[in-house]
Amino acid sequence: MSLPLNSSESSSISRRTLLKVFGVGAVAGVTGYSRFTKPKPAVFQPDTLKLPTKLNKVKSVVVIGGGLAGLACAYELSQRGFTVTLLEKSPQLGGKIASWQIEAAGETFMMEHGFHGFFPQYYNLKSIVAELGINDHFQSLEFYAVVYRGNKYKPEVFRPSNSAFPWNIIDLAIASPNRFQWGINLTKIKHLQVFQAITGFQREKNYQRFDNISVADWVATEFPQGLYDLYFLPFAKSSLNAPDIMSVGELMQFFHFYFFGNPEGLAFNGTTDDMGTSLVQPIVKSIQKHQGTIFTDVTVGEILAEDGKIHSLNYYLDDNHSNVPFWVERNSVIADQQTEYFGTSDEVFALKPGSKEAISLTCSHQGCTVKKSADGNFHCPCHGAVFAADGKVLKGPAQRNLQKLQVVEKKDNELQLLAINSHSSVPQTITADYYVFATDVPGVKQLFKQISGDVDENVRSQVEKLSIADPFAVCRLWFDRDFEWEQSNFTSLSGYQLTDSITLYHRIQQQFIDWSQRTGGSVVELHAYCYKEKEFPTQEALLTTFEQELYEIVPELKQAKLLHRELVNQHNFSGYPPNSYANRPETSADIANLVFAGDWVKMPFPCGLMERAVSSGLLAANEILHREGLQRRSLLSVNPEGLLQI
Repeated sequence: MSLPLNSSESSSISRRTLLKVFGVGAVAGVTGYSRFTKPKPAVFQPDTLKLPTKLNKVKSVVVIGGGLAGLACAYELSQRGFTVTLLEKSPQLGGKIASWQIEAAGETFMMEHGFHGFFPQYYNLKSIVAELGINDHFQSLEFYAVVYRGNKYKPEVFRPSNSAFPWNIIDLAIASPNRFQWGINLTKIKHLQVFQAITGFQREKNYQRFDNISVADWVATEFPQGLYDLYFLPFAKSSLNAPDIMSVGELMQFFHFYFFGNPEGLAFNGTTDDMGTSLVQPIVKSIQKHQGTIFTDVTVGEILAEDGKIHSLNYYLDDNHSNVPFWVERNSVIADQQTEYFGTSDEVFALKPGSKEAISLTCSHQGCTVKKSADGNFHCPCHGAVFAADGKVLKGPAQRNLQKLQVVEKKDNELQLLAINSHSSVPQTITADYYVFATDVPGVKQLFKQISGDVDENVRSQVEKLSIADPFAVCRLWFDRDFEWEQSNFTSLSGYQLTDSITLYHRIQQQFIDWSQRTGGSVVELHAYCYKEKEFPTQEALLTTFEQELYEIVPELKQAKLLHRELVNQHNFSGYPPNSYANRPETSADIANLVFAGDWVKMPFPCGLMERAVSSGLLAANEILHREGLQRRSLLSVNPEGLLQI
């Protein structure tokens, strides 16, 4: 029987309970997981019948969103004979793993939204990589470290492993220089609860028990401090959700996937080139090879719903149109005496008091949110575009002005807006048998604002309640010299005000290796996974803090010449706050021909980060395949349940 979260029982643990935790039952539960035999991945929802794999009739699918979720869905369906059309609002495909060209230190480089690690238990992503024959686009980083600010803890190092739980944790304890500082005492109720929660994972019970409380609140009392400092805090933040607004239920799922249910170890691969070149483009080429059609720089207009399903939609190429009025609430974070702001995250609108026109602060280049600087202009924090106060482009790479919108109605803290179509492009109309919404959270919320006609109100409510995590920032810097570094080429950092990791690109990706060998320079990237916008409200505040912390992390660079810096700063990651799991949309919506994909979808098996996005896309494809009587793709995950359930 599981102990409740807030137990009022005596702090003394009975001998019977301890035997239950550590005794015969526990030993028997792990007999199949020897130290030398790696457990096989679990198969989710296998088909029991041998069904056809390809269509023998014409069926069409529109996928909206060209990130990993949308690409995975389009990839699978195009392979199976569906006529696939993929629509992406940005000029580049890939979403959070997109790449684009920049000029730096007098040369041209490919820039990304930050380094991503490809873990060995990313079974579904790895299966696509294997099918595309691009395994050589990835290389092992051999190991990685977590380094802690100050002298309290020594660095932790993680390497590949063939041992499943509990042997992987035993190996970790043996190897950890901080093992005597974990602070675990199983004679304390709270410590035993932690042990039970992380070793006895059961998905539904996990969320029932732990989805009602944030990580910060959960660890506030009687939590093993060393365990929190060493593992919970740095790995919780690497989920891109801050502990104060992240559900404990979600963190337990995250830990089960990456630690306790994972027999693969924690070392991971990186791409040999930028992720657009290494992964996105091979997927895109395969979709196009199978007659899939892909449009980028697309704005979806009206989505027409009839008889409980999606009938058709309009879209515009190379333009920012929207012919459906929509409401936005006043922004409570951005403050400016000369301007009012409405909307949140990547959908923010600026309005001068008394004006009948608003300006969208969504950069027309790739969708980042531009910010007003001291010069009165709007600057894109991602790729350097600059816009005048009236939205006109002053500096690329953006080619179009910021979108202007008419104020239809204003009341209290809300604004109703309608796009002013200043261009003459004609909308395209498309109909399909199925539609897949595979955008990020701001994107899917905007799509539902574009729907005209009746749709299921429960689905609409679920989408409206989706949360967005705190913003993330990436700063990449070019220096004229290299430096000594004894840690891993990607290293997690803990204890800094802003910086959560450092990546040495000149030792990982070939374009930067070549540049370093020619010039003797270095390229360093810092991540802030989920910073507080009120603490760092401007681009200047982020850059200043990043540089200060870098010189503390790598003192040698204080003497180096800074040649160039790039800042990527976005606010569109999915949030997993307390009490959000139950209402999270599932793959199959209560709208007949609409399915969902994205890392905001409720997943039926453990997964995280890129694997979560890819798996959600393949689940969406499987839903459509199943409805058409076709064999579903085999989807894999780690063991879906913990071994020490009590």
